[in-house]
Amino acid sequence: MDLDFTDTPFDTKAIKPHEIEEVFEDPFSIRLLPDNERSDGEARFYLIGKSIANRGLFLSFWSDGKKARVISARELASDEESYYERKLAELK
Repeated sequence: MDLDFTDTPFDTKAIKPHEIEEVFEDPFSIRLLPDNERSDGEARFYLIGKSIANRGLFLSFWSDGKKARVISARELASDEESYYERKLAELK
């Protein structure tokens, strides 16, 4: 999947594009589907995962199946980190 980083609404100096790519490639990442449809018809998806450097990130993105546009990116909150670790432990 190609990632689109043009005109990102977040600081790409604080969260590097390669870290976002790594989270998308994290085999243990957790993809969450939107819980309701938006009025503009655009579906947003959510992703919780870790980069190779073990940095936990929460991503919000739009995808048409071929391309993904990251709408927001931030570090995981402590409860999200715990959720990721709990799900990871269930897989082992």
